[in-house]
Amino acid sequence: MARNTSTSGMEVQLRSPSQKLENKHEEKVQDPNRGKDEPKADMGSKTWADLAGEMKIFLWNPEERTCLGRTAKSWGLILLFYFIFYTCLAGMFAFCLYVMLLTLSPYTPRFRDRVSPPGVMIRPYLNGFTIAFNVSQPNTWQPYVDSMHHFLAAYDDKVQEEKNIECVPGQYFIQAGNESEEKKACQFKRSLLQNCSGIEDPTFGYSKGQPCILLKMNRIIGYRPGAGVPVSVDCKVQKGNESHLRSVDFYPGNGTFDLMYYPYYGKFTHVNYTSPLVAMHFTDVQKDYQVPIQCSLNGKGIINDLNSDRFLGRIIFTLSIGK
Repeated sequence: MARNTSTSGMEVQLRSPSQKLENKHEEKVQDPNRGKDEPKADMGSKTWADLAGEMKIFLWNPEERTCLGRTAKSWGLILLFYFIFYTCLAGMFAFCLYVMLLTLSPYTPRFRDRVSPPGVMIRPYLNGFTIAFNVSQPNTWQPYVDSMHHFLAAYDDKVQEEKNIECVPGQYFIQAGNESEEKKACQFKRSLLQNCSGIEDPTFGYSKGQPCILLKMNRIIGYRPGAGVPVSVDCKVQKGNESHLRSVDFYPGNGTFDLMYYPYYGKFTHVNYTSPLVAMHFTDVQKDYQVPIQCSLNGKGIINDLNSDRFLGRIIFTLSIGK
């Protein structure tokens, strides 16, 4: 009898673990979401105050004396590392830049074999290349007049006489000496523009419907335009009726860029240099029409028929004069 009792006891002990597993399995089958709800309950138990407290401890832990999880020593070491790292990078960049600048001259470009003939530009230049105004409405042409006066301020006769010298017309002004020596500049007085100087007519003809437009060549160091012959300017209607542009006067003289203003030696040595100008006085343009006009440079070595560049040796703009 005792033997049977002990045997049954052992069977109960052996069976109990498997029975427990089976019971747990049955519980999961009966309630599959039970295990998932427990973590949610734990997470939902935290309030905004608890989260704010944890964030406060993360920002500054007074017990461990850490800020954002790092001690003062740790922050000091990492900041020191990045300071040394970026200092070395900046030093290497500055050294490379210094070595590169040693090979360049601030006075003359190193490579000039691909410099094209000069482009041209007009003044006034306000809103693109359309000059439109009504003669009877001064507010439409006054901005053009103000722009012209501002541009020609450097060409005032007194300013030119004080800063620049009189040169011999008809020949290049070649100046010897080191490239770093200051070069002299020839006078280009505002009065040379005559009717387009703004001296006798402060409105440059805009109040009469006969506007003046200035043309200048872009500066190229060492460039000698015309190969010994002055470069001239002419204007014509680009497309449309040629009778819309009946008369144009050019100043100074016959509308040429005198050789004495060339070559240009650069802004660091040619400090008082003012680019020569040609003024175009449109004295008879068809009113109430948009007249497209092309003004071109003519001379040896000048390119003015390159379709891919509308500013190379020529410029195209539109005149629209209302009554």
